[in-house]
Amino acid sequence: MNKLVVKGIEIRTKKVNSEDYICISDMLKAKDGDFFISDWLRNRNTLEFLGIWEQISNPDFNYGEFAIIRNYAGLNRFKISVNEWVEKTSAIGIFASAGRYGGTFAHKDIAMEFGMWIHPEFKIYLIKEFERLKAEEQKQLGWSVKRELTKLNYRIHTDAIKTNLIPPELSAKQASFIYADEADVLNVAMFGMTASEWRKCNPDANGNIRDHASVNELICLANMESINAVFISKGIPQKERLLELNRIAISQMKTLLEIPERDLLVSENKNTE
Repeated sequence: MNKLVVKGIEIRTKKVNSEDYICISDMLKAKDGDFFISDWLRNRNTLEFLGIWEQISNPDFNYGEFAIIRNYAGLNRFKISVNEWVEKTSAIGIFASAGRYGGTFAHKDIAMEFGMWIHPEFKIYLIKEFERLKAEEQKQLGWSVKRELTKLNYRIHTDAIKTNLIPPELSAKQASFIYADEADVLNVAMFGMTASEWRKCNPDANGNIRDHASVNELICLANMESINAVFISKGIPQKERLLELNRIAISQMKTLLEIPERDLLVSENKNTE
């Protein structure tokens, strides 16, 4: 569970079916005086907003019950809790949970609207902080994609080298030179230099040449690992493989560079945290 920090107040967030929800109970700490979520929920404007949001976002929303609730909004005796709202209308935009880590969570669209009730300034800071959090998540996602791409075809590539290029009588140390040599075939085809040449050009950099590759470059590199494994199994000489892999790298990078990297970073996390 991630946290936003708005004007010194920690506000929890969580993913629900891949959607961002923000704890509006935590947001209440920024409100001067006594103020409760039920006070906000009983307001007619609030209910109108929630109803429209649910109609757009929730195919199971109970319009009949919503109409009844809306008719009572504004009356002094009218009051409704989050749980009652959800139970009667099958709403998905807001929910309350009990327990140590419980609270009332609202979809980010609704939480931003709630922020306006706290204070207009608070809403602005909330939006800015949420944007910062999403930018950090995007960076983390990019790192995860890179990590998975690096592992994706590594085994296929090394198995092809082991089966076709390494004689069984070689020691582990001798075999490691062959693995490194084949890794450099890909490095030269992709980056135009070997790993050692890159280190000489970048003595102060952390990691290796692939750690500093872009997502597009790593996608291309992962593809080339599979292709090189096929070339190796067919007995194609290294020089010929290098030339063909370089042509493939140029062709694939031209295509990938036409696609913004953000469009390649699609989150597969659809589980409720």
